[in-house]
Amino acid sequence: MTPRLVFATAVLLVAAGCSPVQPAGDGPTASDSQSDVFGEPADPAQVKAGGTLTVALSADPDKLDPTLSRSLYSRYVFHTMCEKLYDLGPDAKVVPQLATALPTIAPDGLSLTIPLRQGVKFADGGTFDSAAVKTTIERHLTLAGSARKSELGPISAVETPDPNTVVIKLSKPFAPLTAALADRAGMVLSPAAVSKLGANFSTAPACVGPFKFANRVAQNSIKVVKDPLYYDAARVHLDAIEYRIITDSSIRAANLKAGDAQVADSLSSQDAPSLQKDSTVSVLQSQSLGYQGVTINIANANGVGNPLKQLDTPIAKDPRVRQALDLSIDRAALVKSIFNGLNTVACSPISPKSEFTSEAAQACPAYDPAKAKELLAAAGVSTPYKVSMITSNNPDSLRLAQALQAMVKDGGFELVIKPVEYASLLDQQDRGDFEILQLGWSGRVDPDANIFNFVGTTGSQNVAGYSSPEVDKLLTDARQSTDKAQRIKLYGEVVAKLQQDEPLIYLYRQRNLTGVSKKLLGVQTYPDGVIRTAFAGFAK
Repeated sequence: MTPRLVFATAVLLVAAGCSPVQPAGDGPTASDSQSDVFGEPADPAQVKAGGTLTVALSADPDKLDPTLSRSLYSRYVFHTMCEKLYDLGPDAKVVPQLATALPTIAPDGLSLTIPLRQGVKFADGGTFDSAAVKTTIERHLTLAGSARKSELGPISAVETPDPNTVVIKLSKPFAPLTAALADRAGMVLSPAAVSKLGANFSTAPACVGPFKFANRVAQNSIKVVKDPLYYDAARVHLDAIEYRIITDSSIRAANLKAGDAQVADSLSSQDAPSLQKDSTVSVLQSQSLGYQGVTINIANANGVGNPLKQLDTPIAKDPRVRQALDLSIDRAALVKSIFNGLNTVACSPISPKSEFTSEAAQACPAYDPAKAKELLAAAGVSTPYKVSMITSNNPDSLRLAQALQAMVKDGGFELVIKPVEYASLLDQQDRGDFEILQLGWSGRVDPDANIFNFVGTTGSQNVAGYSSPEVDKLLTDARQSTDKAQRIKLYGEVVAKLQQDEPLIYLYRQRNLTGVSKKLLGVQTYPDGVIRTAFAGFAK
């Protein structure tokens, strides 16, 4: 560990579904408290009807439009008001939600038949049916700026043989599709709201859910209220849920202790130990499926989704400079000193808990600042080489940025930190208005959703502007294969190639830490990072 790291404490910025970070504190280390605690469903006999739940969020969600949304925080809100064809259980296995069974997949892999729930209404009173699913999927595939297009793969048609059945046709097999339909790509939108609002759907979103949208005050709060039209309304105990934006982790914890909020997301590792000892609070925790990292802008000069244009900077043009930056980062020291050992080192987008992991997928470049300087010299770059990094302007994210700033000096880099407000950060990344970006991803159960969107040439969140025919072919082959062993091998090869080209330097995986008042029952948090509050209730 370099001496300059001792000063730094940091929190965790989660993802292009992003959330804040956790500073280290005095308290349990990873070895003391690493057991997953997902929370339990509420026992209806133990909860009372009514009340408003207040959730303290560490950042303001982006657009409340499943087609366009990219932030983790919007997923918290969507959980209450936009159900999906499929969902994940605590074991990260896909289960039906608006569908009634897992898809029937044709022997050639070119069609999926999905049976749908009957008697379901949207929040605006419209009928949920196969036509609504078709409208939604086609919108995901065609709307300008869609973040879902590359998640859905090679869909050639969506057919509706009857109101209760939808058939998705593919031009090529696409193994990750069912998993994609267990997240935003599988959220079904009211066709009436889509027709009325178009690209402004987020101003008055209407889906199927236990709650429906009520109002939003930018940078302040979002409120949803119980939807009497929900098909399983008897399971819904609360009258309303209000999400309040509180970016400072210590203030979120204070609100939780004082009872001003009953749920607080992204607890800091500094606050978690004391909260675990507090008899009025429970701390839910799980290991993330995602990652934290830094993205280098290689060819995103025209904005994501537009033709790539190579940037004329050494770090954009020469992979040796990017490799040098990677070699300048001591991940183990970062996790130990900044995160108190609660997080884990990551060098790839594939979680060690994934069924698609391998030794190749978990290979990690060694910390070697001397070699970093050699690579910079070979690339003709004089040191210290100055690069700028945008990051969220909350105190926790700044601590992480300062730790990186101190660390990479030994490798020959002068890192300039440019803090911006979270929503602006997402906008800047899409425009390509950055040199380096510190963001992460909350993670998905199928590795395709953790990789293709971000490093595939046509990926809808390829903000690096990275393009590699070799990587594209490997990812495409993995998408089309139904052979698990083959997919594992291909993803290992993808990781090796990414560590050569370094469009995205993976740093660590965070633990999802959520504080919950013991006056509230039924809150759950799974490895996908989403806080599930829809069926919670206040204890009798």
